[in-house]
Amino acid sequence: MKVTASPPKVLAPGEGLRLQSGPGRDLIFKVTGEDTGGALDYFIVEVAPHGGPPLHVHHNQEETIHVLKGRYKIRIADEIFYCEEGGFAYLPSKLPHAFLNLTDEAGEIVVVYTPGGGHKFYEELGPISRVAHPDREVIAALFEKYDMALLGPPLSPD
Repeated sequence: MKVTASPPKVLAPGEGLRLQSGPGRDLIFKVTGEDTGGALDYFIVEVAPHGGPPLHVHHNQEETIHVLKGRYKIRIADEIFYCEEGGFAYLPSKLPHAFLNLTDEAGEIVVVYTPGGGHKFYEELGPISRVAHPDREVIAALFEKYDMALLGPPLSPD
């Protein structure tokens, strides 16, 4: 039996596939599902002060967050957690979640999705979410296309 492994990949700081998410969230994918045979995505998220995604759910992807810089409010299902630098959160598929950078400075987190392939979603999300008046229905349809659902607004600090 022949086993085919994905080729190794080594990157310098700041290198990777740079994509835009919603306003105030830039992403640097170190590896994507295309690099890992679909196993995972590993990416750095640069989170704007008081920024974070809207409440949403992944139907088929597991997600982890490892905080490198900042302090975050994280909602998983109906529970609220707080993570500071070095903190970690596991967000199982099928559970609604969101996070919010609670600081006045840009934050940074590492996110892992499994299975991989999430970069395709962000390739489409950046251009439609960074316009003067984003169309929520268009964004919700994109979430659905990638087996997710947009459920509500971003978290508030209180």
